[in-house]
Amino acid sequence: MKIYTRSGDKGRTSLIGGRRVSKTHYRLEAYGTVDELNAHLGLLVAQLPASSAQLSTLQQIQNTLFVLGAQLATPSDVPTTVAITPAMVQGLEAAIDDIDRQLPQLRAFVLPGGCLPSAQCHVCRTVCRRAERRVLTLASRVAIPDEVTSYLNRLSDYLFVLARLLNAEQGTEEIFWQNPC
Repeated sequence: MKIYTRSGDKGRTSLIGGRRVSKTHYRLEAYGTVDELNAHLGLLVAQLPASSAQLSTLQQIQNTLFVLGAQLATPSDVPTTVAITPAMVQGLEAAIDDIDRQLPQLRAFVLPGGCLPSAQCHVCRTVCRRAERRVLTLASRVAIPDEVTSYLNRLSDYLFVLARLLNAEQGTEEIFWQNPC
């Protein structure tokens, strides 16, 4: 199978089910940003030691993002066998709670940064928020299951607490916002 098809050379691509749309279509903006998030997560995973307790959860998230992207790439009139479930959202909530129990209580805004994996985690968090906004734009035009936006919302929260944990694990102090005014 060839990697290139030439079918997208004129700025159009196929959704799942075969419908052709512009590559600037709001549906592509949504699942393309989810794909970008997944690539940034891959970079985060590459920065973690093989012994990191977070690897399995992050790889599970990457697989789930493929499900989410496929769901977004499938028009509502096309049958699909993949979908974000309430259990996937609850799994993120449990991971957030587990990490949060390991961290000191937050008393100020945290600036992105610290150790390299934590800084990358903040990049992932902000791309996740953008993906959520793109999905909400899509949801204003077509029906999108609530679990999709809930998953992205929880994922950005997970990435925030994970960034804090990665700094703590590497002994890097968090950088707190200092009001310059």
